[in-house]
Amino acid sequence: MKLLTIHQKVFIRFRRRRMKTFYALFAPTPQTRVLDIGGAPNTWLNETADRTPFPVTMVNLRYPDIALLREDRFTAVEGDATQLPFADASFDLAFSNSVIEHMTTWERQQAFAAEARRVAIKLWIQTPARSFPLEPHLLAPFFQYLPRSVQRRIARNLTVWGWFTRPSPQQVDEMIGDIRLLTYREVKELFPDCRILKERLLGLTKSYIAVRGG
Repeated sequence: MKLLTIHQKVFIRFRRRRMKTFYALFAPTPQTRVLDIGGAPNTWLNETADRTPFPVTMVNLRYPDIALLREDRFTAVEGDATQLPFADASFDLAFSNSVIEHMTTWERQQAFAAEARRVAIKLWIQTPARSFPLEPHLLAPFFQYLPRSVQRRIARNLTVWGWFTRPSPQQVDEMIGDIRLLTYREVKELFPDCRILKERLLGLTKSYIAVRGG
């Protein structure tokens, strides 16, 4: 429990620092049209309560947080991030936090990146770095470098995620198959017209942020 609590505290600290950087770069106004790909209202309610509100459209395959849409500025749209249901340049800014690594394959990650670049003028796309020693979803050191067959065998008993969730074999398969962490080279390839920011922890790159127009 202590390790999980420490991770949660580090996650919250990074998220707050990340959002501070986001606002410093883009300075959104009430007229800024933001698309949050795979996001939820708490990103904009919990971390940015003291900021000027602006319209946010959130697109997800399924939308479990409809009850949180207590502000008119939020719009929920069901859709696939690899085939966004919007015209070119429909938004001033496309925002995504730790979503593209869940696209399961390189081909779907390419489609995700192409769609984000198509529908928005500016971009903020964040994803965990594959090179960081601790795999961020299962909380196991160097887990991402193991063959998938080995990952499936050890996920339940040798990761923090497995200890606390006690997943079924099907849940293990879903988790392992869902995640494909990206390298710096791959992020550069996906977002060639962006500059890539590096978030660091203890001198190591923890995540990448592709930024266009900020």
